[in-house]
Amino acid sequence: MSTPTPPGHGVPAAPGDATTVPPGDAVTDLLGLVALGELLAFDRMAADARLAPDLRRRAALSEMAAAEITNYRRLADRLAALGVPPDDAMAAYVTPLQAYHDSTEPRDWAEAVTKAYVGDAITDDFLREIAAALGEPERQLVLDVLHESRYAEFAAAEIRLAIETDPTVAGRLSMWARRLVGEALSQAGRVAAADHRALTTLIVAGGQVDVAELFRRLTAAHTARMVAVGLNN
Repeated sequence: MSTPTPPGHGVPAAPGDATTVPPGDAVTDLLGLVALGELLAFDRMAADARLAPDLRRRAALSEMAAAEITNYRRLADRLAALGVPPDDAMAAYVTPLQAYHDSTEPRDWAEAVTKAYVGDAITDDFLREIAAALGEPERQLVLDVLHESRYAEFAAAEIRLAIETDPTVAGRLSMWARRLVGEALSQAGRVAAADHRALTTLIVAGGQVDVAELFRRLTAAHTARMVAVGLNN
């Protein structure tokens, strides 16, 4: 999927030339992580669609789920082409990613679309940064599976409508968004512990990435997204 682009959505790549990493353990670890994320996102969106207040919205989220499973297949096929069974590439990340979704199960439609808007966008921003260190065709594949702008725009519009209908919802959704970020960061630490050091090496791109600056950009993009839909960071 292409990148989401509501106001403040997306993190520009760091200036300077990236260190290109050829296919290897780091790349297959990353593709495994992204593939599992797509697979679990499909499960989540298909379930969350049942929270929709009408069939139009249910269909919209179901379409988002369908796109996730299509992306999973593309990633799984690339892993197989590299000689790595997709199940093996994903295995190390099952516990932390599943734990994130289990701990952030939405209670209603507003929370479901906030999770899609906030949680997915943070992941997209991070993957966009990491993709700069990849060679082709892996770089373009990772960029291709980022979420389409129409899905981000749909979720943003639903959040704004919920707040317009009941302004008190803004406080609850702001707290929910902060929880999503907190849980994502917590599980990111477990992902780092679960990888085989190869993925960590890729993330820092041989020392070329300023990690503090990376997180500053991620935080700034998240704050802009929150403000764009009327939520407090």
